[in-house]
Amino acid sequence: MRVELLAPCGDLERLKVNLLYGADAVYVGVKDLSLRANAVNFTYGELEEGCRFAHQLHKKVYLTANIVFHQEERQKMEEVIQKSVQAGVDAFIVSDLYLIHYLRKNYPSKEIHVSTQTSITNYLAAQFYQEIGAKRVVLARELSLSEIKEIITKTNLEVEVFIHGAMCTCYSGRCALSSYVTNRDPNRGGCSQVCRFTFDTLEDDEKFTMATKDLNLVRHLKELIEIGVSSFKIEGRMRSIYYLATVVGTYRRVIDAIYQNTLTESLLSECEQILSRVSNRESSTQYLLKEANELDQYYTGREEASNQDYLGQVIGYDKERKRLIIKERNYFKVLDEVELFTPELETYSFQIKEIYQEDGKEITIARHPDEVLMIPFDKEVPNYSMIRMKKKSKEVL
Repeated sequence: MRVELLAPCGDLERLKVNLLYGADAVYVGVKDLSLRANAVNFTYGELEEGCRFAHQLHKKVYLTANIVFHQEERQKMEEVIQKSVQAGVDAFIVSDLYLIHYLRKNYPSKEIHVSTQTSITNYLAAQFYQEIGAKRVVLARELSLSEIKEIITKTNLEVEVFIHGAMCTCYSGRCALSSYVTNRDPNRGGCSQVCRFTFDTLEDDEKFTMATKDLNLVRHLKELIEIGVSSFKIEGRMRSIYYLATVVGTYRRVIDAIYQNTLTESLLSECEQILSRVSNRESSTQYLLKEANELDQYYTGREEASNQDYLGQVIGYDKERKRLIIKERNYFKVLDEVELFTPELETYSFQIKEIYQEDGKEITIARHPDEVLMIPFDKEVPNYSMIRMKKKSKEVL
């Protein structure tokens, strides 16, 4: 059985982008009791539409219900589950023991996935969740390759592993920094990411940071597949559609190459470069190969530059005049060298020769985000194709 590529969705548009760019499944939250309260999240109508869209592609939708909920919210949580089942979700990602019991008793046809919020770090804990009804465990992100392998070999569970995205400074589900500093509970959807704050010290002009670098396991997917990992999880329900299209599409290319036995160092290097350009933070393998140390952290300050590569999203095509219709995201101009990449994972490099506004007026510079513009291009490509700045030849890994 092929490994699953699982992607995060903060809203319906992100769901469609993820699935079109190669995700096998997506995980989402609804507006009620979501652990990512600041995301747009789904109404039940949008959830139903998203499930219908996914199932037409023979793909899956998982609902995150891993918030720490109190007694007075029990009825609300049960209502969330009922409405989500009616909408068509395939599985629930949960952390509360009662919810595992409740789902197994009332919705036995729905899969139960145990959230990373439970911080599973040993096979005995995984076996316990298996015994009470879980089909899958989402492991803590602080495990080594050998620890992951041991859990897989000593259980019959599906094992889901994070392969890309932001890391918590503390074990997932064990952090209280946000509550103490900002009075926003990280385990009830309100994390303010205090671990990424810059703190003053007693020394003049000295600052302290303790944030982790992002996780990036693109070079180790084959090893994870070989030990039996069932699902590769990407973090980021608050990320942009450009980020998701880039990351999901890149990992799709690598996974497919592994199964087709066509993976090369050249492809890995190219994908590594693409992933490094889409993120505003450095990355590492964190705990997979060794105990994470100061090199995997930002203990001495950091810079998080806003990504300017993303130039626009294709929203249509003028067949008569052979022009891409795009929604601009960042500044670009005539004579810029750019790349167009599509949900079919095709990439085209070209130089922008002309730019037109909606009324047909020709311009030389695009400088207004969300403006609809047209660019000559000989080939029609699908909506949700993206245009980015082409990397310069001097850029090397």
